[in-house]
Amino acid sequence: MKRIVFLTMACFWAVTQVFSQSATNEKPFTVPEITQWTGGQGSTTLSGRVVVKSKALQTVAKQFAADYEVMFGQKLTLVGGKAKKGDIVLTLKKLDTMPSEGYQMTIGDIVEVASPAEIGAFWATRTLLQILETHSTLPKGTISDIPQYKMRGFMLDVGRKFVPMHYLRNLVKVMAYYKMNTLQLHLNDNGFPQYFENDWMKTSAAFRLECDTYPGLAAKDGHYTKAEFIELQKLAESLYVEIIPEIDAPAHVLAFTQYRPELGSKEYGMDHFNLSNPEIYTFMDGLFAEYLTGKNPVFRGPRVNIGTDEYSNRDKEVVEQFRAYTDYYLALIEKYGKQPMVWGSLTHAKGKTPIRHENVLMACWSTDYAEPDSMMKLGYRILSIPDRYNYIVPAAGYYYDYLNCKWLYESWTPATLFGKPVAEQHPQLEGGMFAVWNDHYGNGISTKDIHHRLYPAMHTFSTKCWTGQLTSLPYETFDKKRLELSEGPAVNELGRLPETPVKLDVVEAGQPLNLKIQNSKFKIQNSMMEAGYDYAVSFDIDCATEANGTILTTGENATFYLGDPETGRLAFSRDGYLNKFNYKLPETGRVSIRVEGTNAETRLFVNNRHRETLRKRDAYSVGEPLNTMPDAPYHTTVYVPTRRMFYVATLVFPLEKAGNFKSRVTNLEVRKL
Repeated sequence: MKRIVFLTMACFWAVTQVFSQSATNEKPFTVPEITQWTGGQGSTTLSGRVVVKSKALQTVAKQFAADYEVMFGQKLTLVGGKAKKGDIVLTLKKLDTMPSEGYQMTIGDIVEVASPAEIGAFWATRTLLQILETHSTLPKGTISDIPQYKMRGFMLDVGRKFVPMHYLRNLVKVMAYYKMNTLQLHLNDNGFPQYFENDWMKTSAAFRLECDTYPGLAAKDGHYTKAEFIELQKLAESLYVEIIPEIDAPAHVLAFTQYRPELGSKEYGMDHFNLSNPEIYTFMDGLFAEYLTGKNPVFRGPRVNIGTDEYSNRDKEVVEQFRAYTDYYLALIEKYGKQPMVWGSLTHAKGKTPIRHENVLMACWSTDYAEPDSMMKLGYRILSIPDRYNYIVPAAGYYYDYLNCKWLYESWTPATLFGKPVAEQHPQLEGGMFAVWNDHYGNGISTKDIHHRLYPAMHTFSTKCWTGQLTSLPYETFDKKRLELSEGPAVNELGRLPETPVKLDVVEAGQPLNLKIQNSKFKIQNSMMEAGYDYAVSFDIDCATEANGTILTTGENATFYLGDPETGRLAFSRDGYLNKFNYKLPETGRVSIRVEGTNAETRLFVNNRHRETLRKRDAYSVGEPLNTMPDAPYHTTVYVPTRRMFYVATLVFPLEKAGNFKSRVTNLEVRKL
């Protein structure tokens, strides 16, 4: 009897071994999802060599090797000649009707990548890097990956919230990692006068680009030099991301009318140009000429957005002036060799004055302003960005604070326009975007808060614009697995923390903290520069008398004070805002401090007892500027007279360098909540 049982078990083991060896590999998880996968059997261990079959692919191969090394701590060697087992082979090849961004990949004993153009090969390397993040070897199979839409991106309002250049440079790296190829930068805008004593001249407004034609026009609370804006575009181009600069007019122009008040409209408000004044054309001609002329123009990409949204339509004569303005600047952008782009407004601004449509790209955001069917019949190329689904306005109380990514993943593609879908891949439908609008000047929102909101949206839109209706995973699986991927090579804007706490026995004043995150899978260490949301940072402090402005820790994005510059209380600053706790360290004695931070609030504990929570709150009229960091390199003066505004006091905790304190700081611990 025992012999029969033994034989049965042996047969069962043999059958399961045969079955496991013949099992077909599941599609590896990537963002966006691969559009077509045929699973093979087994896996391939990389040799460390990349065989480059075309000189045109050398740049792609070098970028791949650099990213591979920074992510996995291992070098790849670029070679020519015949491929060997475990090699990756990059080839340019015409592939029937495959577009330039598409690629084919065969993962066998050799990994063969073929694409009609360099950009397709680049996207293939992003796929490889993502697979290698979750697999020690490459699962065998074949990939045919084709984007469903050409344009995949989002718009970031830097006009009403200055976003530092170092973040924008990281942002394009993150975008490229997820095959997002379009970043529109909204370079000018203004707040709402009801938050600024109903005085247009007190209302915050900004133009964010250095300007020689009109000295002093660039915002003093933060702007980009022309040189660094050019370098941003060059970086983006190297990663196949297009930067679309937007100068919005003839509404949203308070930054221009504060500079030249005679250009503003007394009837519609100073955020509108007076379209009867011919000097607005002189002014705008000069502005566009500065950025679009010369051997090395500031606006490098193929498109420029001229705005044209939300101008009043109550006067029919003014509507005709608006239409004439729109057509004039569409023609001017074309004259400079660029494709003009506009916000859709022509349903709102119906009239007789003709407006060109050929080769014009229109962002359809509201049926009240531009009804998509009508715009397509007129001949416009369409970009899908419906406000009711795709708009983030941080902490505003309207639109979305965080997008409903579950609904978007399950129900939306760029063809979904306000409940009236057009045909998928319609020849006039270029793609889809979402938008981050920073409507409320002075609401305390940081660049980190913006990133925390756009990151899940980016994953969702990457998938829905590349993979479209071909997605196969339930949203819950997608949402869980996407967090297993990094933000991109050498990028950790979220400040993700390891599962185990990181500790430092003594914090040396004036020295780098040198906290390290050990990546056991790839045997490399990454520096911990900051602690992202859902953290607890604790330390003991043997107190000494500290001057106001004494720093505990600082970094590129924030500073934590042992004594704030004004009152000497525990505090933190970031993005020009100073947020104070109602607690001051004693001059002697030992105190244990713990700071906990989420995307909604920052909590202070003293000697393990909860002391205070800084959370989103209503901000109303104040006599003095609210929570403004003195002498910050950029900051927003905040007046909140009569209308309700939410103020946010969040912190991504800085961990780069210690300040020059006199106290003794020990037992620093950083952990997940």
